Amino acid sequence: MELKADKKVIVERNNKVVYDNGDTVVKVFSGSKPSADIMNEALNLTRAEQAGINVPSLVEISKVGNCWAVSTRKVEGKTIRQLIEEHPEKEDEYLNKFVDIELAIHAHKAPLLTRQKDKFTRMINSIPDILDEATRYELLLKLDGMKPHTKVCHGDFVPSNVILAEDGAPVILDWAHATQGNGAADCATTYLHLLLHGDEELAEKYINLYCTKQGCTRQYVNEWLGIIAAAELARGRVKETEFLLKWVNVFDAM
Repeated sequence: MELKADKKVIVERNNKVVYDNGDTVVKVFSGSKPSADIMNEALNLTRAEQAGINVPSLVEISKVGNCWAVSTRKVEGKTIRQLIEEHPEKEDEYLNKFVDIELAIHAHKAPLLTRQKDKFTRMINSIPDILDEATRYELLLKLDGMKPHTKVCHGDFVPSNVILAEDGAPVILDWAHATQGNGAADCATTYLHLLLHGDEELAEKYINLYCTKQGCTRQYVNEWLGIIAAAELARGRVKETEFLLKWVNVFDAM
């Protein structure tokens, strides 16, 4: 895969750089990123598309230099995050649309996606250096008792991962963490991610709106928060550790 000379950096993270490459968007991963994770992200994208969800079409998986890269078709439009920042007076309108899009995703089925409980179990078991055996046992026991669902769950459903295309259609980005499971867990993930980025007011509006539209209680979603916080610890983001441990400890005590 070749990057154009006039490519533009869209976003840069610890393990990847995302480029606007003309008519495509190219995500170039660091050499330390396991190739299996990269292939799985591309596979999740195609499975979401096969399920009928509007996503950027996969163009190519290959290497840029010594690093793996995934290329997708570029979608013209703006993310809900951008729209909220540009039009803060319309925040409630965009948040309402955001939750509707999430619930529409949850209405789909993709039986070949990883099972949510299996993924969370692996993640929680992978951090014995952060959570002691008793805490992990309690969390896994709680996870095992959660009602099983088979909804498509995005796993990182935040406003910056939803583009409203020029025709108004939503296009969902970044399927690296997708699973099939309980939508309340997806809601809990979004809530924690909004809090992590300092959007406390938006996070509260979001979780309350989700519960209203889904017809579930806030407590039903809250039951997932400790589990999600523990699973997120496995991602190794050092700056988030203290925040996530607080949520694990709060809900482990409930």
